[in-house]
Amino acid sequence: MRYFSTIALSLFFPSQLTIAAQEATQDWMPAQSFTKGVEGPAVDKNGNLYAVNFAKDGTIGKVNKQNNGEIFIELPNGSIGNGIRFDKFNNMYIADYVNHNIFKYDIAAKQLSVFAHNPKMNQPNDIAISDSGILFASDPNWSKNTGNIWRINTDGTSNLLEANMGTTNGIEVSPDNNTLYVNESVQRKIWRYQLDAQGNISNKSLFYQFDSFGLDGMRCDKAGNLYVARYGAGEVVVISPQGKLLRSIKLKGQHPTNVAFGGKTGKQVFVTMQQRGAIETFQTGIAGRYF
Repeated sequence: MRYFSTIALSLFFPSQLTIAAQEATQDWMPAQSFTKGVEGPAVDKNGNLYAVNFAKDGTIGKVNKQNNGEIFIELPNGSIGNGIRFDKFNNMYIADYVNHNIFKYDIAAKQLSVFAHNPKMNQPNDIAISDSGILFASDPNWSKNTGNIWRINTDGTSNLLEANMGTTNGIEVSPDNNTLYVNESVQRKIWRYQLDAQGNISNKSLFYQFDSFGLDGMRCDKAGNLYVARYGAGEVVVISPQGKLLRSIKLKGQHPTNVAFGGKTGKQVFVTMQQRGAIETFQTGIAGRYF
């Protein structure tokens, strides 16, 4: 996510929300190791963590242990990454919001290519992936507070799934591949869609709505709970598949942009922090869908 307006109101805590003691956060990468554009955390099959804009914009950073990061690749032609996801073959996909691309990086061959390009996109932002390799991209227009959802097929073609939404940002596929979640940052809503095997969406319903602050990246754990970065609120909240707000994990910074699961058991959560240029981390009780 790259915000072009400020979202800052008071924080509202529902009565059922609790803060888990075991979920205290610490820095995994220190402040200013990434730029304020830090986003898109994702973990490969070997346990390495990646995020965009390490040291300078236009890079992908690789972190193999705490406080140890390096530039992994630099994107060409002024491109700047946002969301990152891996497929089951350990290929990396990167949303390039500047040049309307989805990049594919073959780690084994060390080869970067444009997997999908569509000039009709505002800016591919966060991306999600199904087990079959179908990608889904949020596509916000920050100046108009609107957005779209795109499907990127396994052959690199793209289809517009829904247009004229609110400011689409975080996006995620449930672990059973039957649900697509998409949030709208400015409108503070999370939508739920039924998802079929071909990547078609239907039966849209409101999953959850907040009264304050913005929404950013989202990831599911293997039980289907949704972890949501709450931009401006300085927290990650966990929502059950039934739409119940379970708990909040308070962060050191106020502006989380995205979350990813990793660590030896898949129960470590990494959170990219915009204003701090850092990555915070905490442990949780259920492993993530990918690690």
